[in-house]
Amino acid sequence: MQSRTQSPFVNYTRNPDRLISHKGREVAVFDDANLENMDQATVSSFGEEWKRFHAFDQEELKRCGDQYFDLLGENEPGSDAVVLDAGCGSGRWSWYLAPRVATIEAIDPSDAVYPALELLQDVSNVRVTRCSIDAMPFADASFDFIMSIGVLHHVPDTEAALKVLKKKLKPNGSFLVYLYYDISHRGFLFRLLFSCVNVSRRIISSFPSTIKQIICEGIALLVYLPLARLSRLISLLGLPGIARRIPLSYYAEKGFFIMRNDALDRFGTPLEKRFTRSEIIRMLNNAGFSRIRFSEGEPYWHVLASA
Repeated sequence: MQSRTQSPFVNYTRNPDRLISHKGREVAVFDDANLENMDQATVSSFGEEWKRFHAFDQEELKRCGDQYFDLLGENEPGSDAVVLDAGCGSGRWSWYLAPRVATIEAIDPSDAVYPALELLQDVSNVRVTRCSIDAMPFADASFDFIMSIGVLHHVPDTEAALKVLKKKLKPNGSFLVYLYYDISHRGFLFRLLFSCVNVSRRIISSFPSTIKQIICEGIALLVYLPLARLSRLISLLGLPGIARRIPLSYYAEKGFFIMRNDALDRFGTPLEKRFTRSEIIRMLNNAGFSRIRFSEGEPYWHVLASA
């Protein structure tokens, strides 16, 4: 078990089940054979994804981070804040936030911990641990700030995961979460297109990894890129309202690497859930959160709440 006298990071509440080494760095692994709130196929899919997509352009990563973290003030969470990144993936959001906080515990149950170690190799105030949300080796009320960006819509019981994370927050701590938005309020054509996309996702995500990746590369090249660039062109012509109505207009100013990554994320994931604003509010309230604020900017929905 770790001691605070030896490390600036949060104490582990139990000894790791094992240690894994990657390029000279060790990662503690905490297993739990009885995890019910985790879809193993989805975890494996994301492990493959992040090993393939982790070499982000730093300037573009900062621009993306500015979108996800727009609800935070310039000095938040604070230079003395102890942070949990729940489902860190490649570690990109820990990398983004690290200069503003004291320490970050970045956890993930998948092979994503390996690319996270590489991205964060020069970031001394982030520790990567391999574990699921349900198997976290941290005491309750350990963190000033918790973020879970694009993770909890990929678990079987999102509300149960929210309740676990709430316990780990200190009183008056803050929680930033990004959950896919429900499209029931959109027009008929949009909903029809989404239904086709969702059926495609279920088929593509069942393919072997290599085939899945080839298909998603094609989708990025033949669908994401043309629509994104069309949206940017129309916006440059002085018609931003029309540009925003084009599918995938969110990627108008994004690089092709981000599109490739997100195409694999979107079409290669076995388990995906979507929520309305009212459903998100209900889940957060049931988990014990208060002062819930939604960002009105993309991506939808990212939400800040308090313990």
